[in-house]
Amino acid sequence: MKKEISWLPILIQCRDNVKRRITPLLKTAKKQQQPNLGIGAGGDPIKQIDIEAEKAIVETLVRQGISFTLISEESGIKEYGGKPDENYVTVDPIDGTTNLTRGIPFYATSIAVSTKLELNAVHTALVADLSHGTTYTAKKGGGAYRDGKKMVPSKQTSLEEAVIGIDLNTYKAREIASCLTSLIEKTKHIRHLGANALELCYVADGTTDAFIDIRGKLRTTDTAAAWLIIREAGALITTPNGKPLEAKLDPKERLTFVASANLQIHEKILSLMKEG
Repeated sequence: MKKEISWLPILIQCRDNVKRRITPLLKTAKKQQQPNLGIGAGGDPIKQIDIEAEKAIVETLVRQGISFTLISEESGIKEYGGKPDENYVTVDPIDGTTNLTRGIPFYATSIAVSTKLELNAVHTALVADLSHGTTYTAKKGGGAYRDGKKMVPSKQTSLEEAVIGIDLNTYKAREIASCLTSLIEKTKHIRHLGANALELCYVADGTTDAFIDIRGKLRTTDTAAAWLIIREAGALITTPNGKPLEAKLDPKERLTFVASANLQIHEKILSLMKEG
């Protein structure tokens, strides 16, 4: 019989262990000359701080006696324990590594637990802002919380007043710009902060009103936890065509999405993107 696991307290332990492991490295991590230690499974360069954060998560789960399959942006897919197909743990140990290494205080750890290697099977999630000490959590059917307080997304419906995040960090900027021009022209407050899991959580808690990534570059390891947090908070996240967001949980799987605080602003954004 499968062991019932109380996941949220364990994910909190993972967060705390990540903090302990990376704190001694923060001073050296903020040096631009810190070497890359190869390329991770997701295709990005790995820093020592990424490796230590992943180790902290794995060690916490192993210490709890949990069997699981790890899906990580750094080391790919690895199995632990006697029944690794019972639990799937999708992690981005450090979301926003570039911010961290440059001393920009906006980076996080992201952990999602699922029953299958599919985004829609994620049932428990945590995104921890490691710079400001804020933690976002969600359980499927149980709502989403910021530091234990239930989150409520923004009710802003005016694009002129909305704060909207758009990730344009790509060599394909010229290709995707035409899809976004109409939207940008109607929006005064465009942002991109450099840690996409956290930016999605900002939509969930009402800090911002939408976040858009249509580059085809973002991985499911970046978004799995925030996907559940967005949905449980009552915000929306769909494809740019307005369809449900579906994806495999794999470091190489890429996706595009529009996340919005409410249906009215979501429909306005999708309509303007369609014009583009």
